[in-house]
Amino acid sequence: MLALLSGQDVEPVEGSDGTDGQWRIARQVASDRVISTVDPESRHVHKSVHRRQDGFKAHIAVEPETGIITDCALRRANGTADSEATVAADLLEAESGPVAVLADSAYGSGQFRAHLVERGYRDVVKPAPVRPAVPGGFTVDDFTVDHARAQVTCPAGVTRSLTAAGNAVFGIACADCVLRARCTAAIDGKTLKVRPHDALQRQARRRARDPLWINEYRQHRPMVERSIAWLTRGNRKVRYRGVAKNDHWLHHRSAALNLCRLLTMGLTHTGTAWALA
Repeated sequence: MLALLSGQDVEPVEGSDGTDGQWRIARQVASDRVISTVDPESRHVHKSVHRRQDGFKAHIAVEPETGIITDCALRRANGTADSEATVAADLLEAESGPVAVLADSAYGSGQFRAHLVERGYRDVVKPAPVRPAVPGGFTVDDFTVDHARAQVTCPAGVTRSLTAAGNAVFGIACADCVLRARCTAAIDGKTLKVRPHDALQRQARRRARDPLWINEYRQHRPMVERSIAWLTRGNRKVRYRGVAKNDHWLHHRSAALNLCRLLTMGLTHTGTAWALA
């Protein structure tokens, strides 16, 4: 374990294979980096650009009218198998029939949106904000993408075909463009990356500007946030080591919160069965 911890942060110097003892601090973060000898399954968690912590990620699915937690999972904080898209799909596995799925932007990946379309669910997942390449400049939504023809048109009206890697390379067309200062700071001109689920992401951003979409999202968010607050109150730090034990604890806490919520809603025992008043 100590060898793993020390070895993952160094690399051989240029021109060395490491057998001569010449090493340097690695200039990149190791994939699936282990951060603790006490709990090897914990990972760095990036809640936001400015907020970082170590541990795991907990995910819950909540019925927004009642605040009842319908499913939950605690996973490692990195890796494709533990990504928000993968975990969210697992949490919805037991749902039958068409449902509206509301979630914050952490779950707004193209992969998850494609899953919702495949299952026939209504997508009410908040899209992540798009940021311009230069302050105050154009965003990806200012570029018109023809997905059928695999072409992209920039704000200046220049059209480029997508490469096999999904890039629209404008290159020399940017040299004398009057809009360049608002588009890119790259010396070689603008290159726009069009990802596999770009059409779904653009559609989601358009929907999120609709007042009806905004009202629905705002209507249900408070109860979900309240459920999260109940779950994390006094429990921001996990009690055990490893994913399995902490996931077990999360399920027990969620069950206890559901019972409290049901009692608040009027759960009673009639002598032969439980019923809501």
